[in-house]
Amino acid sequence: MRKAGRVAVAGDGQVSLGQTVIKPNARKVRRIGPDGAVIGGFAGSTADAFTLFERLEAKLERFPGQLTRAAVELAKDWRQDRYLRRLEAMMIVADRDVTLILTGTGDVLEPNDGIAAIGSGGNYALAAARALADGDMDAEAIARRAMAIAADICVYTNDQLTVETIG
Repeated sequence: MRKAGRVAVAGDGQVSLGQTVIKPNARKVRRIGPDGAVIGGFAGSTADAFTLFERLEAKLERFPGQLTRAAVELAKDWRQDRYLRRLEAMMIVADRDVTLILTGTGDVLEPNDGIAAIGSGGNYALAAARALADGDMDAEAIARRAMAIAADICVYTNDQLTVETIG
Protein backbone atom coordinates (compact mmCIF):
# COMPACT_ATOMS: atom_id res chain seq x y z
CA MET A 1 0.00 0.00 0.00
CA ARG A 2 1.44 3.33 -1.08
CA LYS A 3 -0.20 6.54 0.16
CA ALA A 4 0.89 10.08 1.00
CA GLY A 5 4.61 9.38 0.78
CA ARG A 6 4.44 6.24 2.91
CA VAL A 7 4.69 2.61 1.89
CA ALA A 8 3.44 -0.34 3.93
CA VAL A 9 3.86 -4.01 3.07
CA ALA A 10 1.89 -6.48 5.17
CA GLY A 11 1.91 -10.25 5.15
CA ASP A 12 0.03 -12.84 7.10
CA GLY A 13 1.79 -15.62 8.96
CA GLN A 14 0.03 -18.72 7.69
CA VAL A 15 1.98 -21.48 6.01
CA SER A 16 -0.26 -24.25 4.71
CA LEU A 17 0.45 -27.63 3.22
CA GLY A 18 -2.67 -28.66 1.40
CA GLN A 19 -5.50 -28.21 3.87
CA THR A 20 -3.26 -28.24 6.95
CA VAL A 21 -1.85 -25.17 8.68
CA ILE A 22 1.82 -25.97 9.29
CA LYS A 23 2.80 -22.68 10.87
CA PRO A 24 0.62 -19.72 11.88
CA ASN A 25 3.34 -17.11 12.47
CA ALA A 26 5.79 -17.17 9.57
CA ARG A 27 7.51 -13.91 8.68
CA LYS A 28 6.72 -13.36 5.00
CA VAL A 29 7.67 -9.67 4.94
CA ARG A 30 11.19 -8.38 5.58
CA ARG A 31 13.64 -5.63 4.78
CA ILE A 32 16.20 -6.54 2.15
CA GLY A 33 19.13 -4.98 0.38
CA PRO A 34 22.43 -3.67 1.65
CA ASP A 35 20.84 -0.75 3.51
CA GLY A 36 17.42 -2.25 4.25
CA ALA A 37 15.73 0.35 2.05
CA VAL A 38 13.64 -2.27 0.23
CA ILE A 39 10.73 -4.18 1.71
CA GLY A 40 9.97 -7.59 0.26
CA GLY A 41 7.05 -9.90 0.79
CA PHE A 42 6.28 -13.30 -0.69
CA ALA A 43 3.57 -15.83 -1.34
CA GLY A 44 4.09 -19.45 -2.27
CA SER A 45 6.84 -21.85 -1.32
CA THR A 46 8.86 -20.53 1.62
CA ALA A 47 12.16 -22.11 0.59
CA ASP A 48 11.71 -20.84 -2.97
CA ALA A 49 10.95 -17.34 -1.70
CA PHE A 50 14.11 -17.29 0.44
CA THR A 51 16.12 -18.27 -2.62
CA LEU A 52 14.55 -15.37 -4.53
CA PHE A 53 15.19 -12.93 -1.66
CA GLU A 54 18.87 -13.92 -1.69
CA ARG A 55 19.07 -13.46 -5.44
CA LEU A 56 17.33 -10.10 -5.27
CA GLU A 57 19.67 -8.92 -2.51
CA ALA A 58 22.63 -9.81 -4.73
CA LYS A 59 21.07 -7.79 -7.56
CA LEU A 60 20.50 -4.85 -5.20
CA GLU A 61 24.16 -4.96 -4.20
CA ARG A 62 25.09 -4.89 -7.87
CA PHE A 63 22.61 -2.10 -8.66
CA PRO A 64 22.34 -0.05 -5.43
CA GLY A 65 19.34 2.26 -5.23
CA GLN A 66 17.90 0.81 -8.46
CA LEU A 67 15.09 -1.51 -7.37
CA THR A 68 13.46 -1.66 -10.80
CA ARG A 69 16.75 -2.59 -12.50
CA ALA A 70 17.52 -5.22 -9.85
CA ALA A 71 14.01 -6.67 -10.19
CA VAL A 72 14.23 -6.85 -13.98
CA GLU A 73 17.61 -8.59 -13.73
CA LEU A 74 16.17 -11.08 -11.22
CA ALA A 75 13.14 -11.70 -13.46
CA LYS A 76 15.44 -12.43 -16.41
CA ASP A 77 17.39 -14.95 -14.37
CA TRP A 78 14.19 -16.43 -12.93
CA ARG A 79 12.75 -16.91 -16.40
CA GLN A 80 15.89 -18.25 -18.09
CA ASP A 81 17.63 -20.39 -15.46
CA ARG A 82 16.41 -24.01 -15.32
CA TYR A 83 16.71 -24.22 -11.55
CA LEU A 84 15.07 -20.85 -10.84
CA ARG A 85 12.29 -21.51 -13.36
CA ARG A 86 10.98 -24.27 -11.09
CA LEU A 87 10.61 -21.99 -8.08
CA GLU A 88 7.02 -21.52 -6.96
CA ALA A 89 6.72 -18.14 -5.32
CA MET A 90 5.70 -14.57 -6.08
CA MET A 91 7.12 -11.42 -4.55
CA ILE A 92 6.12 -7.85 -3.84
CA VAL A 93 9.03 -5.47 -3.42
CA ALA A 94 8.89 -1.77 -2.63
CA ASP A 95 11.18 1.14 -1.90
CA ARG A 96 10.53 4.87 -1.53
CA ASP A 97 9.81 5.24 -5.24
CA VAL A 98 8.30 2.08 -6.66
CA THR A 99 6.20 -0.97 -5.82
CA LEU A 100 6.66 -4.07 -7.98
CA ILE A 101 5.14 -7.52 -8.29
CA LEU A 102 7.60 -10.19 -9.48
CA THR A 103 6.49 -13.53 -10.90
CA GLY A 104 8.20 -16.65 -12.17
CA THR A 105 6.90 -16.01 -15.66
CA GLY A 106 9.22 -13.04 -15.95
CA ASP A 107 6.71 -10.36 -15.03
CA VAL A 108 7.85 -7.19 -13.30
CA LEU A 109 4.60 -5.32 -12.75
CA GLU A 110 4.14 -1.86 -11.27
CA PRO A 111 0.56 -1.23 -10.17
CA ASN A 112 -0.60 2.20 -11.32
CA ASP A 113 -2.41 2.95 -8.05
CA GLY A 114 0.39 1.90 -5.68
CA ILE A 115 -1.66 -1.00 -4.33
CA ALA A 116 -0.50 -4.57 -4.85
CA ALA A 117 -1.40 -7.97 -3.43
CA ILE A 118 -0.39 -11.58 -4.02
CA GLY A 119 -1.17 -14.98 -2.59
CA SER A 120 -4.36 -16.86 -1.83
CA GLY A 121 -5.97 -13.93 -0.03
CA GLY A 122 -4.46 -11.36 -2.37
CA ASN A 123 -7.57 -10.50 -4.34
CA TYR A 124 -9.55 -9.94 -1.15
CA ALA A 125 -6.82 -7.73 0.34
CA LEU A 126 -6.45 -5.84 -2.95
CA ALA A 127 -10.17 -5.10 -3.18
CA ALA A 128 -10.31 -4.00 0.45
CA ALA A 129 -7.24 -1.74 0.12
CA ARG A 130 -8.64 -0.10 -3.00
CA ALA A 131 -11.94 0.54 -1.23
CA LEU A 132 -10.14 2.09 1.76
CA ALA A 133 -7.56 4.10 -0.23
CA ASP A 134 -9.66 7.28 -0.57
CA GLY A 135 -10.40 7.54 3.14
CA ASP A 136 -8.45 9.12 6.01
CA MET A 137 -6.42 6.04 6.97
CA ASP A 138 -2.64 6.03 6.34
CA ALA A 139 -0.83 3.36 4.31
CA GLU A 140 -0.10 1.10 7.28
CA ALA A 141 -3.64 1.27 8.66
CA ILE A 142 -5.06 0.44 5.23
CA ALA A 143 -2.67 -2.49 4.80
CA ARG A 144 -3.57 -3.85 8.23
CA ARG A 145 -7.33 -3.47 7.67
CA ALA A 146 -7.17 -4.97 4.18
CA MET A 147 -5.30 -8.00 5.52
CA ALA A 148 -7.83 -8.39 8.34
CA ILE A 149 -10.64 -8.44 5.77
CA ALA A 150 -8.75 -11.00 3.66
CA ALA A 151 -8.17 -13.17 6.75
CA ASP A 152 -11.91 -13.14 7.49
CA ILE A 153 -12.67 -14.44 3.99
CA CYS A 154 -9.77 -16.69 2.91
CA VAL A 155 -9.05 -19.90 4.83
CA TYR A 156 -5.42 -19.76 3.68
CA THR A 157 -4.85 -16.31 5.20
CA ASN A 158 -4.61 -15.52 8.91
CA ASP A 159 -4.49 -12.37 11.04
CA GLN A 160 -0.96 -12.77 12.44
CA LEU A 161 0.64 -9.94 10.47
CA THR A 162 4.13 -8.69 9.83
CA VAL A 163 4.13 -5.10 8.60
CA GLU A 164 7.12 -3.08 7.40
CA THR A 165 6.92 0.58 6.42
CA ILE A 166 8.97 3.20 4.63
CA GLY A 167 8.49 6.94 4.93
